[in-house]
Amino acid sequence: MPGFSTTAIHAGQEPEARTGAVVVPISQATTYAQHTLGEHVKYDYGRTINPTREAWETNIAALEHGTFGFAFASGMSTIAAALSLVKPGDHVIAGSDMYGGTYRYFSKILEGTGIEFSFVHMDHIHSIEHAIKPNTRLIYAETPTNPMMNLTDLDALGKLATKRGIMTIVDNTFMSPYLQNPLDLGIDIVLHSATKYIGGHSDVIGGTLVTSSSEIAEKIKFYQNAYGAVPSPFDCWLLLRSVKTLSLRMRAHCENAQIVAERLHSDPRVKQVYYPGLPSHPRYKLALEQMKGFGGIVSVELGSLENARKFTGALKYFTLGESLGAVESLVCHPLTMTHASVPEDRRKELGITAGLIRLSVGIEDIGDLLEDIENGLEAI
Repeated sequence: MPGFSTTAIHAGQEPEARTGAVVVPISQATTYAQHTLGEHVKYDYGRTINPTREAWETNIAALEHGTFGFAFASGMSTIAAALSLVKPGDHVIAGSDMYGGTYRYFSKILEGTGIEFSFVHMDHIHSIEHAIKPNTRLIYAETPTNPMMNLTDLDALGKLATKRGIMTIVDNTFMSPYLQNPLDLGIDIVLHSATKYIGGHSDVIGGTLVTSSSEIAEKIKFYQNAYGAVPSPFDCWLLLRSVKTLSLRMRAHCENAQIVAERLHSDPRVKQVYYPGLPSHPRYKLALEQMKGFGGIVSVELGSLENARKFTGALKYFTLGESLGAVESLVCHPLTMTHASVPEDRRKELGITAGLIRLSVGIEDIGDLLEDIENGLEAI
């Protein structure tokens, strides 16, 4: 089997037949000529199938070691597609620590349709097992979690779910397919906000879903066509372009983040650093086992809103903004940004305080990033 970078560059991207172009063309057509009445052809309508999207879906499926890949217009539309697999009356176990937009969709929209949710800490398999009910149909996890960087044992989760006949979904956005492959550990569906590390350049919004189950794939394909939240051909082309350098970028993200995390961890002005690459992380051993690297996200507890404000205000290369996973470094304040929709009591329970910031460490020169960090610390 080819290596990751070879797969990223070649899977689904054979030279174009008519001209020999080595880059997949952007096929903008919305409709295709039919030969005769009642004769089905592969390409009929752009929402249903598109050559550029088809190439991207083939590529991401190969990178996640899956059989079927699906592209969507955003990470959230991908999650909506995945949750279309459950129905009113079903019970879903989801991580208590997850992206605020996912929690909002589950608690504010899906619960209102009659789908039941239990939000549990997924850092120990026993918590998940204890939450299972007779009507549990799905277990949904992020690992590492956003923003507290907690980990779920994917091998244990896959074995538990298989034993109990429960479907599993893992949001792999923080790791990318380069650093973690949940399907290899017994998970049924892996999804990404492709806006983040896969896109990697803050210039495209998208989502992907991969599975090796033909039954699941048939349902997701029907939903994708019926609901229509598909990316444009140009967006798919951008993602194909970006994924070619994913391995290079992820290695740089990991290297820089490790150094930044260690620098912050050693400073007495910092209350806590959350990064799975630190031996102080409670699941450090698990990170070594199921991940090929520790990623580019470092969450930091600075002790107060005022300290967070001073720190972020003194930064030059870490831009204050939403999102993560791009070549440029970003800093986020989860309390007022990504997790503002999460109820206050739940934020307190999770440790999402006024002093918590989340660093998305980019691929700039590490000396410049460390100087930026030092300026932030000096400000507090």
